[in-house]
Amino acid sequence: ALDSLGNPVARTVLTDARTGARIDAWDAVETATGDGKSLYGGTVPLETTLSGSAYQLKDPTRGNTYTGDAANKTDLCIFGICISRAPATLFTDADNHWGTGAAADRSTAAVDAQYGTDATWDYYKNVHGRNGIGNDGKGSYNRVHYGNNYNNAFWDDSCFCMTYGDGDGTQLGPLVALDVAGHEMSHGVTSKTAKLTYSGESGGLNEATSDIFGTLVEFHAANAQDVGDYLIGEKIVRSGFGKDALRYMDKPSKDGKSADYWSSSVGSLDVHYSSGVANHFAYLLAEGSGTKTVNGVTYNSPTSNGSTVTGIGRDKLGAIWYRALTVYMTSSTNYAGARTATLSAAKDLYGAGSTEYNAVAAAWAAVNVN
Repeated sequence: ALDSLGNPVARTVLTDARTGARIDAWDAVETATGDGKSLYGGTVPLETTLSGSAYQLKDPTRGNTYTGDAANKTDLCIFGICISRAPATLFTDADNHWGTGAAADRSTAAVDAQYGTDATWDYYKNVHGRNGIGNDGKGSYNRVHYGNNYNNAFWDDSCFCMTYGDGDGTQLGPLVALDVAGHEMSHGVTSKTAKLTYSGESGGLNEATSDIFGTLVEFHAANAQDVGDYLIGEKIVRSGFGKDALRYMDKPSKDGKSADYWSSSVGSLDVHYSSGVANHFAYLLAEGSGTKTVNGVTYNSPTSNGSTVTGIGRDKLGAIWYRALTVYMTSSTNYAGARTATLSAAKDLYGAGSTEYNAVAAAWAAVNVN
């Protein structure tokens, strides 16, 4: 059976055969702790649900988030309206040890997806006090193995779900990496808060918000097999992609397309490339300019005005950006508006004229947003 949110349930009700009165009722579903061998994060813990003799890849401790197999099918959509959706057949397991760590096992990608959802939920809950993507305690769900050789992953508000392709194997592998999960689900947070329009400068800020929080999710998870870095999607790229990441926050132009600094033409770029301005700001605010090595990766972040920026750390970056997003940004916020929003957030959190407030101003000036 399914509840009103589409989550599988197993409720047993004992009734009096003569009167029909309910005598007792209980859930045949029990919470269980298992583990999974993932593609990218090693062996990870998983909270699952025991239903009868089978374990379900459904987490009752995080809003009943679950992961299903799309069976390499795709949605049928016309003019952006989906008439039918690829299935999300719930993964089950006999012993609560999921996956083999190899892509050939279909449940392995499911482990990464469920783990990514867990890590994203925990980041927003533990760091920002946000209870799920919608701040309503409701879990999303994941579909893995979507389509054939599908080089994408996406969040969809209409189903409140995440969808992951397996990649073509030449440019991209399965797109279930931790920072990709954090990135895509953060689109859901943006949709529930500032609702940044997905075009022009506001679209660049929408994409950057997901890159920023996807990165912070990765750092917060502290997974030794997928350590935090300022590279986006580094785990999923393959040799045929031509680069070692999808995007670079310290110097976005390293991807050959993204903008390091604001100019009047930034808004005409694809939102994945106009996002570079805010990504660069975020890196500078957290880590500062110049050469720096973090978790074994060396960065060298320049500034448009030749200034030296001193970073204030990732925690304060996250606090400032989250408050700016949820309190001050609106659907039409542009880069100038983002500067104002983050300065207001820094003032609220740390005080006008504080080190943090001044660092926000300096980091925006360093990417030519004045």
